Amino acid sequence: MKAKYLFAAVVAAFTMGSACISCDVDQDPDTFLSDIKVSQSYVAVDTEGGSTSITVNASSAWYIDESVPSWLTVNPMKGDAGTSTIEFSAEQTYDGRSAEVLLVLADSSTTQRINVIQGVSTVSSVTCAEVLAGPDSKTYQVTGVITAIANLTPYGNFYMNDGTGEIYIYGTADKDGKTKNGALESYGIGVGDQVTVQGPKTTYNGTVELVDVTVVKIVKSLIKVEEGGSNAFDANGGDFLVRLGVSGDGVSISIADEAKSWLSISDIEKTDSTTNVTFHVAENTAESSRTAAIEFTSASGSSSSTVSATVSQQGLMGTLTNPFTVEQAIAYCQTLTAASGNDFYVKGKVSKVVYTFNADKKTGTFWISADGVFNDDKSKDFEAYGVYWLGNQAWAEGNAQVSVGDEVIICGKLTNYNGTSETSSKNAYVYSVNGVSTDANGLGSAVSPFNVAGAKAAIDGGVADSVYVQGIVSKVVYTFNADKGTATFWISDDGTYAGSEDNKTPGATDFEAYGVYWLNNKAWTDGDAQIEVGDKVVLRGKVTKYGSTYETSSKKAYVYSVEK
Repeated sequence: MKAKYLFAAVVAAFTMGSACISCDVDQDPDTFLSDIKVSQSYVAVDTEGGSTSITVNASSAWYIDESVPSWLTVNPMKGDAGTSTIEFSAEQTYDGRSAEVLLVLADSSTTQRINVIQGVSTVSSVTCAEVLAGPDSKTYQVTGVITAIANLTPYGNFYMNDGTGEIYIYGTADKDGKTKNGALESYGIGVGDQVTVQGPKTTYNGTVELVDVTVVKIVKSLIKVEEGGSNAFDANGGDFLVRLGVSGDGVSISIADEAKSWLSISDIEKTDSTTNVTFHVAENTAESSRTAAIEFTSASGSSSSTVSATVSQQGLMGTLTNPFTVEQAIAYCQTLTAASGNDFYVKGKVSKVVYTFNADKKTGTFWISADGVFNDDKSKDFEAYGVYWLGNQAWAEGNAQVSVGDEVIICGKLTNYNGTSETSSKNAYVYSVNGVSTDANGLGSAVSPFNVAGAKAAIDGGVADSVYVQGIVSKVVYTFNADKGTATFWISDDGTYAGSEDNKTPGATDFEAYGVYWLNNKAWTDGDAQIEVGDKVVLRGKVTKYGSTYETSSKKAYVYSVEK
């Protein structure tokens, strides 16, 4: 048997399920070297992984060329004259693979080629769902439609979907099989085209990818979205245009049934090169946002292509459950020529107090921003101008004051005064401060800390920012220590602990300082004072509810002040 037919025989044996090969084969005289004699010039390794050995008889010292692929281990990589044993090892593989190993005589560069094969390289077509569920490292061939191109150059990354799932293609090889800058662009592939690709699977940060794929086949889409693929609207709605390039016989348009009540076609215009479809988005009177996908299909003979466009619309904003952000309130005010007819809610953080609430004016004026920083910028600062106090009441002596950093919701009519976005004077009020709508139990600020009832009300109101809570230590669960740097104890308004002795069932008047740091938000160290029952404390930090227990968030609060 001639050597040129031997490789085919090996492949045939693997096709019949053989894991290894041992047969008497006459060596071709052309490959039988006088200075190097090998027991086999074709080596087979089981697909489950393993090792195969051959013997070498060399006239002088030899070495293995460094071009051995990473999946194959050859040991040893060099040897002396005489008889040696060389072992070829590989881990399990899901696909067939082969390599050519070069054994070289050091003194003459005479080379013996050893062909190594592991399994039979066959790749069958699968669905995207099968790729998603299959093992990493296996090579797949899959056909799908390109839904988005993430990176045209240099790598050629895109998403493809075949209706069973979506996978990410990371790297596209050019027509010569090399991944390089512009490979994807060289094919002229675009969104909507159907492609068949082949490549190994990997999973990176939870994303399933086929890496450095070979493009097997391209079927150009009969329709492409040239303009208007993604559209967004506020609650007022409006019109948008989708411009389509069509090479098929006409276009069919499909709108999801659930979107037909608010999304409609208002016009279709055909030109020599495009089909232009105008859609109308109705006003959204609900607070929830909504989205829809529109499918466009064109056919030619037995072939058809489908592409899509998306539209999203915000819900009604400026309500109590969906208040304006500072940015949204400013944008709305800039559309006004007079005070708004309706009352709106605006949420932000106090950034600067212009004048405090007082009994004469009965109102206060202050600025709010998204982060509590005053920017002196009309595009970032909103003015709560001449607003009444909580409950839409005139401020009276004994009421609390707002402070910089307080999270507030303002309710009332809005206006635009010479470019300043603000509330209409005496037509708005402070709806809540730090999650509460009354100051009877404090406001959670440094000058007006919450008592226990106020802290609980703020937690129930969804307060997210750090607040101040005051009380008297009623029971110490564990004292401050240098290992943890924190302590856990209970407080109440009068210093009485009303909960169970095992601390599992707190009383109605109990609040837990859970895992709090010491003064100045520092870890407690030896030599610092200890917390004791009867101490009057103010806590500063995040607050939460765990089961039935109202408490500080672990290691996100500290003792702001303590009075023995």
